[in-house]
Amino acid sequence: MLIFLFTPVSLNDVLSVGIIPFLLSFLATMVRIFLQAIRFYYFVRKFIGKNVSSFWKIIFARLAGEFVTQTTPSYIGGELVRIAFLTKSGVPAGRAAWVTTMEIIADVFVGTILAFIAGFVAIANGSMFIGMLIIAIAAPTFGFWFFILIYSAKKNIRLPSFSLRLAKKFISEQKAQRGINSVNKALDDLCIMSRENFSSFKSVKIFSVGIAITVVAFIFQGLSFLVLTHSVDIYIGLFLSFMATASSTILGTLPITIGGSGLAEWGLWAYINQLNNVSQIGNIINDIDQLNVIIAWRIASYYLPLVIMWIALMRVALGTNYSKPTPPSSTSTTPDSRAD
Repeated sequence: MLIFLFTPVSLNDVLSVGIIPFLLSFLATMVRIFLQAIRFYYFVRKFIGKNVSSFWKIIFARLAGEFVTQTTPSYIGGELVRIAFLTKSGVPAGRAAWVTTMEIIADVFVGTILAFIAGFVAIANGSMFIGMLIIAIAAPTFGFWFFILIYSAKKNIRLPSFSLRLAKKFISEQKAQRGINSVNKALDDLCIMSRENFSSFKSVKIFSVGIAITVVAFIFQGLSFLVLTHSVDIYIGLFLSFMATASSTILGTLPITIGGSGLAEWGLWAYINQLNNVSQIGNIINDIDQLNVIIAWRIASYYLPLVIMWIALMRVALGTNYSKPTPPSSTSTTPDSRAD
């Protein structure tokens, strides 16, 4: 890892946090990831039906998508894996996109609201720089997805008119037109589901359960850091750990590095130390004790879980057919007509 080349931290320093706290951090992270997979299964079952695929295949598909998410800038791409899995299982593309969109919105709403809280708490404590930075990153993300949610509930989203001209520069006009039509059809289906589901109280209830699962998942993300801070007598408390990891996540969404590498670690340190001046950024190199904990947390919460997620990705990629004999019912697009 490059962190050992550019900082005075050694592997022994990182291991000084202790094997038990390190494993607890890893386990807390895996609980967070598994909760997100459970949410995906819950949305699939409630919004689409019970006959899409088996429980573990859906869980593996969510873990596989998370590997892609965690290895791209801005945490994007995992939704494509989940859509591909659902369409291979016989789900129409628009309905598959709806489920993944609900997942994105749940993560964005909880993540950005927590980031807003973290930012305002930092400002209230005198950390104007880090507080304003967090809010500045969270605001456009929240605004974009809130607009998509409201707009899709009223009108159909379509690709812009220049999309065809742009596509024709790379592929034939026939293929470009066919691709544009397919995407627009999926967007139409997604918007139809948005209008039909959000006019249903039961659908709103399902989404609320997904939000609750997401909040619990973020709490475990905070716990994954908290257990390490106690190992070296750096007490920050559950709330501060919760806010710090939320800040770390939102800073990691900047499209600069893969999986937010470097940004997540710096954001965590900056929030804990109430960074209030650009000139203080380099002080992280001299803060050995906290740097040890932060690097240990990054290994336990990012690099080790990537191995598990990669195994899931290989399992999904090598699978030949995920569909079951009974396809999901297409008689209704709302959960009101399906039995729980």
